[in-house]
Amino acid sequence: MSAPDERFMRRALELAERAGRAGEVPVGAVVVQDDQVIGEGCNAQIGSCDPTAHAEVVALRDAAGRSGNYRLPGAVLYVTIEPCAMCAGALVHARIAELVFGAREPKAGAVVSAERLLEKDRLNHRVAWREGVLEPECSELLRTFFSDRRRLRREVRDRGRKGDV
Repeated sequence: MSAPDERFMRRALELAERAGRAGEVPVGAVVVQDDQVIGEGCNAQIGSCDPTAHAEVVALRDAAGRSGNYRLPGAVLYVTIEPCAMCAGALVHARIAELVFGAREPKAGAVVSAERLLEKDRLNHRVAWREGVLEPECSELLRTFFSDRRRLRREVRDRGRKGDV
């Protein structure tokens, strides 16, 4: 793993932690061009009441706004988890050169896990991709978030049962 890969994925992890603190699924993303962050985002679907506010889309919107162009040729997107179908499509439309993600998403990952959308011949742009950058940290963040959420649900459920007795 290169030093830039680690630096940019660590920033994505910081953004993911921010999302988690806000009650969102902890996913963070940064768009990098010429070794500079030009856009960043974290999951914000709940807080913004926007089903498209995935970390990748938020970061792409930020980068496009800053650059004044919805096309981001030569840019690299770093994200803590494998993108879903919507986000993979957005990467193609934005003309992202490369995707780098930390952990696979076995249920909805559209790059290598559940689907392989970036490999479709009919696409008019190819996004190169790599995986596994800081994978243990990216996986652990999600694992802890969902474990804590399940624990809290059990506690609420159990408190309700005790109150009924």
